[in-house]
Amino acid sequence: MKKLLTLVLALVLCMSIVTVAHADGIKVGIINLDPAESGYREANVNDLYSVFTADNGYDAKFVTAPTADKQLEAANTFITEGVDYILVSAAETTGWDETLEAAKDAGIGVFLFDRMIECDPELYTAAVVSDMRNEGVTAVAWLESLGLEEYNVLHIQGQLGSAAQIGRSEPLQEKCEADEKWTMVREGTGGDSWDPNEARKIAEAAINAGEKFNIVYAENDGMAQGVVAALDANGITHGVEGDVIVMGFDCNKWALRELLAGNWNYDGQCSPFQAALIDEMIKTLEAGGEIEGLNEAKQIINDEKGFDARTITEEDIATYGLGE
Repeated sequence: MKKLLTLVLALVLCMSIVTVAHADGIKVGIINLDPAESGYREANVNDLYSVFTADNGYDAKFVTAPTADKQLEAANTFITEGVDYILVSAAETTGWDETLEAAKDAGIGVFLFDRMIECDPELYTAAVVSDMRNEGVTAVAWLESLGLEEYNVLHIQGQLGSAAQIGRSEPLQEKCEADEKWTMVREGTGGDSWDPNEARKIAEAAINAGEKFNIVYAENDGMAQGVVAALDANGITHGVEGDVIVMGFDCNKWALRELLAGNWNYDGQCSPFQAALIDEMIKTLEAGGEIEGLNEAKQIINDEKGFDARTITEEDIATYGLGE
């Protein structure tokens, strides 16, 4: 009887320790980019806020950090504070090894979302991401399917060094290098904030320099919109019946409506919804289970597609469009 009582007391003590450890919820530090960056990012941020709540068992801190140095600073602060998990959408793919090693040594689980980091997969717990390169491959394959005589491309890149920029840029750059029918007329970036105004300036510079292009390959919808403003201001037609093909990424509803109206030609999907899956994985770990369904790189990849102005429907916009 004494042994049984001792065992019961020990179990109660263990349960008390666990309860104290998470008395205020599972401590999570979430590092994300600026929600003002795009409709995609706003949806991504809102998704995380809706899941990582006190009611759902979390003590979550959110940090907006648009640059790699600020993100690393935030991550190191979370490590010092002793959070249970860190979630990060990385501004840049490199430079994270030392911080991730420190998190691992501290027993902190790290989840990557939206974007990958170039490091040993042993340094993070799991990643719920888009295949950014596949987004680029899909977009370039769609362009190639048009069978144009010439592909003269105005390329508007996103934040240089980010997984989204690299993945969407490389297939286009490789195609331009490999095929003499494909020419990179001008290439520029919207900067860390993927700024539509910067995109417009790049387009205006190309137009003013007399550079002829028949394709706008903009790496998000906002920058595509900025280029279209420059085209309109200079009387250059675009879209299904126009002289310039307009391509964007992210599938904001307003952008998909531009496709439906024939003003744009293509939009590549990038899903911003990763929070529920990460929540499920954390709860699995907290219950002593193991995460299932990961590939060799410890990833779960979002299933995404591209939309063509000639075939898009109202149902597509309602189903896949972001925002209003």
